[in-house]
Amino acid sequence: MEFEFWWLLALPLFFSLGWLAARVDLKQLLAESTALPAAYFKGLNFLITNQHDKAIEAFSEAVQANTDSLELHFALGSLFRKRGEVDRAIHLHLSLLDKKDLEPQQKLAVTAELAQDYLKAGLLDRAEELFESLDDDRYRQPALRALLEIYVREREWERAIKAATELERLSGVPFRVEVAHYYCEMAVKSKLANDLHTARFELEQALNANKNCVRANVLLGDMEAEADAHKEAISTWRRIEFQQPEYLGLIAPKLLSSYRALNQTADGLALLQTYLQNYKLASLINVLYEATLAEKGPESAAILARTELIKMPSLSVLDQLLQARTIALKQHNNNSENTTFNDIQLMQQTVRHAIGNKTAYHCVQCGFKAKYHHWQCPACNAWEALPAEPTTI
Repeated sequence: MEFEFWWLLALPLFFSLGWLAARVDLKQLLAESTALPAAYFKGLNFLITNQHDKAIEAFSEAVQANTDSLELHFALGSLFRKRGEVDRAIHLHLSLLDKKDLEPQQKLAVTAELAQDYLKAGLLDRAEELFESLDDDRYRQPALRALLEIYVREREWERAIKAATELERLSGVPFRVEVAHYYCEMAVKSKLANDLHTARFELEQALNANKNCVRANVLLGDMEAEADAHKEAISTWRRIEFQQPEYLGLIAPKLLSSYRALNQTADGLALLQTYLQNYKLASLINVLYEATLAEKGPESAAILARTELIKMPSLSVLDQLLQARTIALKQHNNNSENTTFNDIQLMQQTVRHAIGNKTAYHCVQCGFKAKYHHWQCPACNAWEALPAEPTTI
């Protein structure tokens, strides 16, 4: 490439223009910073040190000194919400809306803040109305997220599906898991109303939204079993192995019940044994042990527990082995083995004391502990946040 000597003359010119631009930006920055009241910087310092009460006092002073600054009002309103003083935040933003000199974009910004106040206060109808009015592109996604939260809290599942679908389109973030559960919730409602045709359709929609929706197949299998169509129920529940096999423990008792109804208990036990070998789920061991104890007796249950104990040492399985041995000895009623019987009972009590009797499902989002499995965490409302397998507390 040929070098043009006139570029050397242009370099000082470009340097001078850059220097002038920097000077202008610096002067503007200094002017803006000096226009801010000193209380603003005090408030920032209190926020950094987590002194929220003092931060509120400082920002309140800053707002009084500069009543035209929306940013200061928004910062103060956000602090009010964080501290749970939602009524003060609402009053602050309502007073801003009463100003007649607000520009349209400023009015939208204040409306967005007021909607958040109403949502925090639990005034869902007012919050919903304001969020729906925020049709500007800058507020559309946050408004949809808030509306989705409202629809879920109010159990308006059809509106939740529409909001989640639109939000997925705008943000690119998938909401397939959530949408599938919304359809499942609709199906549960239809089932309670004895509208089984609609319930089936809604569960198929759930699977269309998320092919790995275990809950949909659990519910479909339940409907088949309740109609005494146990072969169809078993076939439906067995699909879960190809969706998320970690949930097989949840439907293991259902599978055995349907196999019993068909007088095919041995086939059911064999299927659970295959699942146990392939996936090694603790809940499967428990179901299989109890079923083996009931169907085949303590000797077979002890063999099962001992086999699993050799594969993977576990206090809970050891407890099952000791229980089976105790029952077997009791059935033999052999007086010469009284000492052995008492020793096994003592060992079982020791093991149970060590492991405890409590298990729970721990939400991976918020840590909430539930005795039973929930598809939606009762505390943080996250879907599928509780694991398929409980853990010992």
